[in-house]
Amino acid sequence: MVLRLLFCGVLCWAQLAGAETFVSRAMAVLDGDTIMVQHGDRTISVRLADIDAPEKAQPGGMASHNSLAELVNGKALDITSVAMDQYGRMVAKVMVDFLDVNAEQVRRGMAWEYSLHHSNKEMVALQQEAKAAKRGLWAKPNPIPPSDWRKAHPSVPKVSTDGQACGKKRYCSQMTSCAEARFYLTQCGLKRLDANGDGVPCETLCVGK
Repeated sequence: MVLRLLFCGVLCWAQLAGAETFVSRAMAVLDGDTIMVQHGDRTISVRLADIDAPEKAQPGGMASHNSLAELVNGKALDITSVAMDQYGRMVAKVMVDFLDVNAEQVRRGMAWEYSLHHSNKEMVALQQEAKAAKRGLWAKPNPIPPSDWRKAHPSVPKVSTDGQACGKKRYCSQMTSCAEARFYLTQCGLKRLDANGDGVPCETLCVGK
C-alpha cells in the first residue's frame, strides 16, 4: 500500500511538473485521438487525454479521424498537457474556443472513454449518451475497442492520412509532403528523418511549414 501511494505520488508530481498550457494549430491529424502541433521550435505529437479512438484500419477509424480533423483543422487550439506517454507523446486536453475536443469525440461516438479506472465521470456519461443514441461507432452492436483490435491484428501496418503504410519508404528524398514525413517519423519510428533530433523531419520539406 505504501509503495502504491509512493508511486502515485511520484506519477502525480511528474504530471503536474510537466503541466503547461499553450496555443497552437494542428499541422496534421494522425488519427481520431492524435494530432501534430507546433510547440516552440519543435513539432510534437499530442495524444488526446482520456479517450481512445479506433485505429484507421479498423471499422470507424477513418470516420473518427475525419471527425477530429473537422474539429481542429484551421483553428486555434488551447492545449493543456497532463502527462507524457510511453511513446514520448504529450497527453493533453485540447480546447477550441469553449469546446472540449476530447469530450466531443466521445459525445459523437468517435472514440471510447479511456480515463484511468474510468475516473472521468463526464466522459463516462458522454459515452453512455452516445451509446444510447447509437452515434458513430455505437451504431453497430458490440464495437471492438482499439486495444482488443490491435491484439487481433498485430501485423496490420499503420496507415497515414493519405493511405501510405509504414515500411515502404526510408529517406527524405522519398517523401512527397511534410505531413507524410511527420507520419513516418512519429508513427513508423523512422528516426533517420530527424537527423538533428529537433523533432522536425526532413527540413527541406517541413521548415517554415
